[in-house]
Amino acid sequence: MKRVKLAAMLVELLLTACNQNQQNGKSMTTTLQLTQEWDKTFPKSDKVDHKKVTFNNRFGIELAADMYVPKDANGKLAAIAVSGPFGAVKEQSSGLYAQMMAERGFLTIAFDPSYTGESGGEPRYVSSPDINTEDFMAAVDYLSMLENVDPGRIGVIGICGWGGIALNAAALDPRIKATVATTMYDMSRVSQNGYHDDGDSKEARNEMRKALAEQRLTDYRNGSYERAGGVVEDTTNTPWFVQQYHAYYKTPRGYHKRSLNSNEGWNKTSILPWLNAGFLKFTDEIDNAVMILHGEKAHSRYFGITAYENMTGAKVELQGQDANLQPLNAPLADPFILNRGNKQLYIVPGATHCDLYDGGDENFIPFDKLEAFFKDNLK
Repeated sequence: MKRVKLAAMLVELLLTACNQNQQNGKSMTTTLQLTQEWDKTFPKSDKVDHKKVTFNNRFGIELAADMYVPKDANGKLAAIAVSGPFGAVKEQSSGLYAQMMAERGFLTIAFDPSYTGESGGEPRYVSSPDINTEDFMAAVDYLSMLENVDPGRIGVIGICGWGGIALNAAALDPRIKATVATTMYDMSRVSQNGYHDDGDSKEARNEMRKALAEQRLTDYRNGSYERAGGVVEDTTNTPWFVQQYHAYYKTPRGYHKRSLNSNEGWNKTSILPWLNAGFLKFTDEIDNAVMILHGEKAHSRYFGITAYENMTGAKVELQGQDANLQPLNAPLADPFILNRGNKQLYIVPGATHCDLYDGGDENFIPFDKLEAFFKDNLK
């Protein structure tokens, strides 16, 4: 009982400090260079109000975000924090999701992860299972302090690699009442095992470890961090999904000057912590609602299927076939939807991985379904 009281006192002190530092949710004085012009890859909506905001995570890194608020909104709103894809910026897919959900009545923020985009953090272009999970939780801290947000009605959306990070955050933070992981990657699995687990061996991982150890020495010697390169310019003889990435990140459809994937990519050594991470270990202990949204034709579909199976204990089969296999026996005629309690798997017919970044040519993102999911679970 004493431990419970002590924990409650600590929480109260932390909230008081956060209140004082964040001034009831208002942006703190920032040293970040924030672009005030509209430089998104999608048109500005006349149904929402938009502004730039900043907040700090518990590592002391200042994060930059775009806030979208429904016009003429009254009272305390449900709120959603959005980030991803992995190596993208808030001016791309996450901003589109945030704006579309704000049109549907939610207060939303799309934020740049630590070390990327307009957010702070040195050295630049570093990823981290721990810090990036914290970024989502810091967004919840910030939203909880806003006067026009109900702190009991906060959800998150993670896209691509940030879909896995969103699940990790939901497993750690019960304040996240509803989570959508869309077109998700498990970044630790793909880093450790390669695509479709084709490199799942001690020998393959040791080769990566040796190469990364040498890269650390090179970086230290040079006093700078070598970049891994973003999406390749020449897609000749590349896998079909790399060509899809090129069609998004390297063309006017999705190119942005601050996007790592559109330009020089992450630091080469950014993969290091993912090689050692026991990621998504406790997703089966998430009590709050989760939707995993994926495309039927996505090369990454197996990440979402496995995550759903691990989270629920369900065995997912499509047309009598293991749902992790690519491709399916026959195209889906209708969405494949599986519910286990408050956990839902939603497979979009015909959609590829990048179609769920911006809707592709056929508006593949089922925003009406996302709206219903959040309204049902952020009451």
